[in-house]
Amino acid sequence: MKWHDIANPNDPELDRLAAEYHIHPLHIEDCRSRAQRAKVEENDGYIFVVFKPVEFAEDGGLSVWDLDVFLGRGWVITVRELNCDQADKILQPVHAMEATLREDQVLYRVSDGVVDGYLPLLDRIDDQIDEMEEQVLDSPTPEVLARIFRARRTLIELRRVLVNTRDVAAHLYRTEHDLIGKDLMPFMRDVYDHVARNLDLVETQRDLLTGTMDVYLSSVANRTNQVMKVLTVMGTIALPVLVISGFYGMNTKGLPFADSPYGVVIVSMLMLLSTLGLLGLLKKFGWF
Repeated sequence: MKWHDIANPNDPELDRLAAEYHIHPLHIEDCRSRAQRAKVEENDGYIFVVFKPVEFAEDGGLSVWDLDVFLGRGWVITVRELNCDQADKILQPVHAMEATLREDQVLYRVSDGVVDGYLPLLDRIDDQIDEMEEQVLDSPTPEVLARIFRARRTLIELRRVLVNTRDVAAHLYRTEHDLIGKDLMPFMRDVYDHVARNLDLVETQRDLLTGTMDVYLSSVANRTNQVMKVLTVMGTIALPVLVISGFYGMNTKGLPFADSPYGVVIVSMLMLLSTLGLLGLLKKFGWF
């Protein structure tokens, strides 16, 4: 088996290999245009597969890469993007066993490595959801809301990748191609099962994230209600004082205690007693 590992899609070596192994120009274009969906295509003499390794970006989002595999009789070509650490992690263990592998076994191990790389991301997202669930109960701030939206976008992107990868895995284990040995069918089916399990985890995490959003909205509504309740109680307590002060603020004669030397004291005591009485009444009603 000859394995050609192309680390740069724009490498002229890819054109030479395309001419040597009669690879369709559209498949070479797919390798160089990148941002392809995960897919598998069969052509005369070879199989073309696009895998999508993923990893977390520095900004907390999801970086999605392309890893292309050409599988032919006695040869394999892998094309990866520059600076894709995840592709390096996938291919290095396979390179170590290159001398003992068939070309279809290389395809299986690459597909298995790509699929296994999704699980650490799902575990990390699960930890983030647990942390956000605690934060929305303790301190539902706009920063927490931004994290929820960011996690939702990550799950949407990851689900899109997994759905396409599931189709690829299903095609590889169901197809009867002479380039893939029948002894690999159980292993290909195992890859499909792992993708389906990861997709189920994504759906579960989406539901958990939706529940976290509902809890956030409920927490914000409860805090707003508590603030409005405090403001209402304060406004109600101040009402007797405002009424009495407004009554004595009228520029008219004949007001009670207006001519008394102790008028200010009496009116102040009246304000205090009315406020205390109203506080007792609100306490009895259980407003606070």
